[in-house]
Amino acid sequence: MIWAGFLFGLLGSFHCVGMCGPIAMSLPFVGSSGWQYYAGRLLYNVGRIVTYALLGALAGAFGESLQLAGLQQTVSIISGVLILLLLVLPAAIKGKSASLLGTDKLMTWVRKKLGYYFQKNSTGSLFMVGVLNGLLPCGFVYIALAGAISAPGIEGAMLYMTLFGLGTFPLMFLVSLSGKLISLKMRSMFNRAVPYVGMVLAMLFIVRGLGLGIPYLSPKVVETASHKTEMSCCTKPGTVATAE
Repeated sequence: MIWAGFLFGLLGSFHCVGMCGPIAMSLPFVGSSGWQYYAGRLLYNVGRIVTYALLGALAGAFGESLQLAGLQQTVSIISGVLILLLLVLPAAIKGKSASLLGTDKLMTWVRKKLGYYFQKNSTGSLFMVGVLNGLLPCGFVYIALAGAISAPGIEGAMLYMTLFGLGTFPLMFLVSLSGKLISLKMRSMFNRAVPYVGMVLAMLFIVRGLGLGIPYLSPKVVETASHKTEMSCCTKPGTVATAE
Protein backbone atom coordinates (compact mmCIF):
# COMPACT_ATOMS: atom_id res chain seq x y z
CA MET A 1 0.00 0.00 0.00
CA ILE A 2 3.00 2.32 0.46
CA TRP A 3 3.49 2.44 -3.31
CA ALA A 4 -0.09 3.69 -3.60
CA GLY A 5 1.33 7.04 -2.48
CA PHE A 6 3.56 7.22 -5.55
CA LEU A 7 0.76 6.23 -7.92
CA PHE A 8 -1.62 8.75 -6.38
CA GLY A 9 0.98 11.51 -6.66
CA LEU A 10 1.81 10.57 -10.25
CA LEU A 11 -1.78 10.29 -11.46
CA GLY A 12 -2.94 13.37 -9.57
CA SER A 13 0.06 15.61 -10.28
CA PHE A 14 -1.98 17.64 -12.77
CA HIS A 15 -3.93 18.87 -9.75
CA CYS A 16 -0.63 20.16 -8.35
CA VAL A 17 -0.05 21.99 -11.61
CA GLY A 18 -3.39 23.73 -11.24
CA MET A 19 -2.89 24.66 -7.58
CA CYS A 20 0.86 25.24 -7.26
CA GLY A 21 1.71 25.80 -10.92
CA PRO A 22 1.59 29.61 -10.61
CA ILE A 23 4.23 29.48 -7.85
CA ALA A 24 6.43 27.07 -9.81
CA MET A 25 6.19 29.14 -12.99
CA SER A 26 7.02 32.39 -11.22
CA LEU A 27 10.18 31.14 -9.50
CA PRO A 28 12.93 33.75 -9.95
CA PHE A 29 15.98 33.04 -12.11
CA VAL A 30 18.91 32.61 -9.75
CA GLY A 31 22.55 32.91 -10.84
CA SER A 32 23.98 33.51 -14.27
CA SER A 33 24.40 29.99 -15.63
CA GLY A 34 22.07 27.32 -16.93
CA TRP A 35 22.97 24.75 -14.28
CA GLN A 36 21.96 27.18 -11.53
CA TYR A 37 18.59 27.63 -13.20
CA TYR A 38 17.96 23.88 -13.24
CA ALA A 39 19.42 23.40 -9.75
CA GLY A 40 17.06 26.04 -8.35
CA ARG A 41 14.00 24.33 -9.86
CA LEU A 42 15.23 20.98 -8.59
CA LEU A 43 15.73 22.31 -5.06
CA TYR A 44 12.25 23.86 -5.10
CA ASN A 45 10.72 20.45 -5.74
CA VAL A 46 12.99 18.74 -3.22
CA GLY A 47 11.75 21.26 -0.65
CA ARG A 48 8.15 20.26 -1.34
CA ILE A 49 8.97 16.59 -0.92
CA VAL A 50 10.81 17.23 2.37
CA THR A 51 7.70 18.94 3.76
CA TYR A 52 5.45 16.10 2.61
CA ALA A 53 7.74 13.61 4.37
CA LEU A 54 7.62 15.62 7.62
CA LEU A 55 3.83 15.86 7.42
CA GLY A 56 3.85 12.11 6.84
CA ALA A 57 5.72 11.67 10.12
CA LEU A 58 2.90 13.47 11.94
CA ALA A 59 0.27 11.33 10.21
CA GLY A 60 2.33 8.23 10.98
CA ALA A 61 2.59 9.11 14.68
CA PHE A 62 -1.18 9.40 14.86
CA GLY A 63 -1.70 6.16 12.95
CA GLU A 64 0.89 4.32 15.02
CA SER A 65 -0.88 5.25 18.25
CA LEU A 66 -4.02 3.60 16.88
CA GLN A 67 -2.13 0.57 15.60
CA LEU A 68 -0.51 0.02 18.99
CA ALA A 69 -4.02 -0.21 20.40
CA GLY A 70 -4.63 -3.18 18.08
CA LEU A 71 -6.64 -1.24 15.53
CA GLN A 72 -4.60 -2.03 12.39
CA GLN A 73 -7.59 -2.89 10.24
CA THR A 74 -9.70 -0.09 11.70
CA VAL A 75 -6.97 2.43 10.84
CA SER A 76 -7.02 1.31 7.21
CA ILE A 77 -10.81 1.69 7.05
CA ILE A 78 -10.62 5.11 8.74
CA SER A 79 -8.05 6.21 6.15
CA GLY A 80 -10.35 5.17 3.32
CA VAL A 81 -13.36 6.93 4.86
CA LEU A 82 -11.32 10.11 5.43
CA ILE A 83 -10.27 10.11 1.79
CA LEU A 84 -13.90 9.77 0.68
CA LEU A 85 -14.96 12.61 2.99
CA LEU A 86 -12.24 14.88 1.63
CA LEU A 87 -13.43 14.09 -1.89
CA VAL A 88 -17.05 14.99 -1.22
CA LEU A 89 -16.51 18.05 0.97
CA PRO A 90 -17.61 21.24 -0.81
CA ALA A 91 -14.80 23.40 -2.17
CA ALA A 92 -15.95 26.24 0.10
CA ILE A 93 -15.18 24.15 3.18
CA LYS A 94 -11.82 23.01 1.80
CA GLY A 95 -10.93 26.63 1.14
CA LYS A 96 -11.52 27.37 4.81
CA SER A 97 -9.38 24.46 5.99
CA ALA A 98 -6.92 26.77 7.73
CA SER A 99 -9.72 28.34 9.77
CA LEU A 100 -11.26 24.97 10.59
CA LEU A 101 -7.91 23.58 11.74
CA GLY A 102 -6.99 26.74 13.61
CA THR A 103 -3.88 27.34 11.54
CA ASP A 104 -4.74 30.83 10.23
CA LYS A 105 -1.72 32.43 11.88
CA LEU A 106 0.57 29.71 10.58
CA MET A 107 -0.69 30.20 7.01
CA THR A 108 -0.24 33.96 7.30
CA TRP A 109 3.36 33.36 8.42
CA VAL A 110 3.93 30.88 5.57
CA ARG A 111 2.70 33.35 2.93
CA LYS A 112 4.82 36.13 4.43
CA LYS A 113 7.92 33.93 4.36
CA LEU A 114 7.15 32.86 0.79
CA GLY A 115 7.26 36.50 -0.28
CA TYR A 116 10.53 36.95 1.63
CA TYR A 117 12.32 34.01 -0.02
CA PHE A 118 11.04 34.98 -3.46
CA GLN A 119 13.07 38.16 -3.07
CA LYS A 120 16.29 36.34 -2.10
CA ASN A 121 18.78 35.69 -4.88
CA SER A 122 20.06 32.22 -3.99
CA THR A 123 19.34 28.60 -4.87
CA GLY A 124 18.86 27.88 -1.17
CA SER A 125 15.97 30.32 -1.08
CA LEU A 126 14.18 28.28 -3.77
CA PHE A 127 14.52 25.21 -1.55
CA MET A 128 12.78 27.17 1.23
CA VAL A 129 10.06 28.26 -1.22
CA GLY A 130 9.40 24.56 -1.86
CA VAL A 131 9.37 23.74 1.86
CA LEU A 132 6.84 26.50 2.54
CA ASN A 133 4.81 25.65 -0.58
CA GLY A 134 4.27 22.18 0.87
CA LEU A 135 2.58 23.73 3.92
CA LEU A 136 -0.07 25.62 1.95
CA PRO A 137 -3.63 24.23 2.31
CA CYS A 138 -4.29 21.59 -0.35
CA GLY A 139 -7.06 19.02 -0.43
CA PHE A 140 -4.92 16.77 -2.63
CA VAL A 141 -2.19 16.62 0.04
CA TYR A 142 -4.80 16.05 2.75
CA ILE A 143 -6.07 13.01 0.85
CA ALA A 144 -2.52 11.65 0.65
CA LEU A 145 -2.05 12.22 4.40
CA ALA A 146 -5.28 10.36 5.12
CA GLY A 147 -3.74 7.38 3.35
CA ALA A 148 -0.45 7.79 5.22
CA ILE A 149 -2.26 7.25 8.54
CA SER A 150 -2.57 3.54 7.77
CA ALA A 151 1.07 3.14 6.72
CA PRO A 152 3.21 0.86 8.93
CA GLY A 153 4.64 3.20 11.55
CA ILE A 154 6.17 6.66 11.33
CA GLU A 155 8.89 5.55 8.91
CA GLY A 156 6.31 3.93 6.66
CA ALA A 157 4.16 7.07 6.64
CA MET A 158 7.20 9.23 5.83
CA LEU A 159 8.09 6.88 2.98
CA TYR A 160 4.48 6.94 1.75
CA MET A 161 4.47 10.76 1.60
CA THR A 162 7.97 10.87 0.10
CA LEU A 163 6.80 8.58 -2.68
CA PHE A 164 3.71 10.76 -3.07
CA GLY A 165 5.99 13.78 -3.54
CA LEU A 166 8.19 11.89 -6.01
CA GLY A 167 5.05 11.03 -7.98
CA THR A 168 4.28 14.74 -8.37
CA PHE A 169 7.90 15.60 -9.16
CA PRO A 170 8.19 14.93 -12.94
CA LEU A 171 5.27 17.13 -13.95
CA MET A 172 5.95 19.88 -11.42
CA PHE A 173 9.61 20.02 -12.46
CA LEU A 174 8.58 20.43 -16.10
CA VAL A 175 6.10 23.14 -15.14
CA SER A 176 8.77 24.99 -13.16
CA LEU A 177 10.90 25.01 -16.32
CA SER A 178 8.12 26.10 -18.66
CA GLY A 179 4.43 26.29 -17.86
CA LYS A 180 3.63 26.35 -21.57
CA LEU A 181 4.46 22.67 -21.89
CA ILE A 182 1.04 21.71 -20.51
CA SER A 183 -2.14 23.19 -21.93
CA LEU A 184 -4.99 24.43 -19.76
CA LYS A 185 -7.30 21.92 -21.45
CA MET A 186 -5.04 19.02 -20.46
CA ARG A 187 -4.74 20.29 -16.87
CA SER A 188 -8.52 20.56 -16.63
CA MET A 189 -8.99 17.06 -17.99
CA PHE A 190 -6.65 15.48 -15.45
CA ASN A 191 -8.04 17.61 -12.63
CA ARG A 192 -11.43 16.06 -13.26
CA ALA A 193 -9.85 12.62 -12.97
CA VAL A 194 -8.37 13.27 -9.51
CA PRO A 195 -11.58 12.44 -7.56
CA TYR A 196 -11.87 9.09 -9.35
CA VAL A 197 -8.27 8.22 -8.56
CA GLY A 198 -8.94 9.19 -4.94
CA MET A 199 -12.03 6.99 -4.82
CA VAL A 200 -10.05 3.98 -6.04
CA LEU A 201 -7.39 4.66 -3.40
CA ALA A 202 -10.05 4.98 -0.68
CA MET A 203 -11.70 1.70 -1.66
CA LEU A 204 -8.32 -0.07 -1.60
CA PHE A 205 -7.76 1.06 1.99
CA ILE A 206 -11.28 0.07 3.04
CA VAL A 207 -11.09 -3.36 1.40
CA ARG A 208 -7.67 -3.89 2.97
CA GLY A 209 -9.07 -3.10 6.40
CA LEU A 210 -12.03 -5.48 6.04
CA GLY A 211 -9.71 -8.49 6.12
CA LEU A 212 -11.56 -10.45 3.42
CA GLY A 213 -8.81 -13.01 3.05
CA ILE A 214 -7.75 -11.82 -0.41
CA PRO A 215 -3.98 -12.47 -0.71
CA TYR A 216 -1.93 -9.24 -0.47
CA LEU A 217 -4.97 -7.03 -1.14
CA SER A 218 -7.10 -7.78 1.93
CA PRO A 219 -5.33 -10.31 4.18
CA LYS A 220 -6.97 -11.64 7.31
CA VAL A 221 -5.47 -10.55 10.61
CA VAL A 222 -5.18 -13.29 13.22
CA GLU A 223 -3.83 -13.40 16.75
CA THR A 224 -1.34 -16.13 17.62
CA ALA A 225 -0.96 -17.93 20.93
CA SER A 226 1.83 -15.49 21.82
CA HIS A 227 -0.63 -12.61 21.23
CA LYS A 228 1.25 -11.37 18.18
CA THR A 229 -0.77 -9.95 15.30
CA GLU A 230 -0.22 -11.75 12.01
CA MET A 231 -1.61 -11.40 8.48
CA SER A 232 -2.50 -14.41 6.36
CA CYS A 233 -1.34 -12.88 3.09
CA CYS A 234 0.20 -15.90 1.43
CA THR A 235 -1.40 -18.26 -1.05
CA LYS A 236 -0.43 -21.47 0.77
CA PRO A 237 -3.07 -22.62 3.27
CA GLY A 238 -2.07 -22.11 6.87
CA THR A 239 0.84 -19.82 6.03
CA VAL A 240 0.93 -16.40 7.64
CA ALA A 241 3.20 -13.40 7.51
CA THR A 242 3.84 -11.46 10.70
CA ALA A 243 2.65 -7.83 10.60
CA GLU A 244 4.97 -5.93 12.89
